[in-house]
Amino acid sequence: MTMTDEEYGALRASAALWAGTSVLITNRCGDVLVQHVDYLETCLLPGGGVDAGESPARAAARELREELGVTAVVERGLAVDWVSAASAAAPAAMRFPGELLHVFDGGTWDEERIGAIRLPEQEIEDVEFVEPARLPELMTPRDARRALSALRARVHGAGAVLLEDGLPLAPTVLDRVGVLRTPRARRPAADGLAAERSQRWLFAPDGRVLVLLDPATGTAFLPGDTPLPQGDGVGGGLGDAGGVSFAALAELGQGQWEAVPGSPYVRVLATPEQALELLDRGAPAEDLLAAVHHAREGLGLPRAARQAVTETGGAGTRDVNVG
Repeated sequence: MTMTDEEYGALRASAALWAGTSVLITNRCGDVLVQHVDYLETCLLPGGGVDAGESPARAAARELREELGVTAVVERGLAVDWVSAASAAAPAAMRFPGELLHVFDGGTWDEERIGAIRLPEQEIEDVEFVEPARLPELMTPRDARRALSALRARVHGAGAVLLEDGLPLAPTVLDRVGVLRTPRARRPAADGLAAERSQRWLFAPDGRVLVLLDPATGTAFLPGDTPLPQGDGVGGGLGDAGGVSFAALAELGQGQWEAVPGSPYVRVLATPEQALELLDRGAPAEDLLAAVHHAREGLGLPRAARQAVTETGGAGTRDVNVG
């Protein structure tokens, strides 16, 4: 059917969508900034509607100025979410057509930047940083799904993801396991590397480390953080000694390690930085991260570039004295 320009324009207008934007911001412990607003009982990420003729990224930066009093460049996307009319549960009178909501990465804010937040006189009553596992209790289900999916995309490191009603179209291993839905262990500030329980950082040849994910809870562990099944294939006696130790994985086998039947954990390789995002919510972990990289250098291994977290199988280990 041939349409005139006017008919084509009217058709496009009838199918128009609302465009929204939000910004995911964390502190140095990995907690997420949420806003308490005066028009909802639930919390929101910073953000709002995209004005006519405005790009989503510019809208995100504008909302940060208006809602938090902070000027920031917003340029890295984490997710684009198709919000259906059915999931929004909007009244029929609002004629909600659906929404494309862009989630941007606001980065990790230090105490100085957090202290610079200035709230407007109306709309935003308060802000707080919360453990990711608390988002479902503070936000609507669809907003919490979106925020957690965007946070997992940030940790995963493979770029922005496409969502439908907050759920990824192509779930990663972090999505499938549901990481960050359970509160992470709080690591107390400590002198040196003393710890109440053993941690074993096991390095692959490319400088990444082995992390165990529990599908039952979404919790991430290092070998030694939790008892391992007998014959799990990641070395024996990992929980016997206190403190932090390091070892090199003896063989990578092109990433195809043989999984041990009956093991409850999903094994992934992640950079040390990604591992701490999944594991730690205590004092900023620069001290531990520096020790991890010092050990990596002692093992003669490269520093892994940030890349997608990858699922793998079992492994043998070779202990190395790093002094």
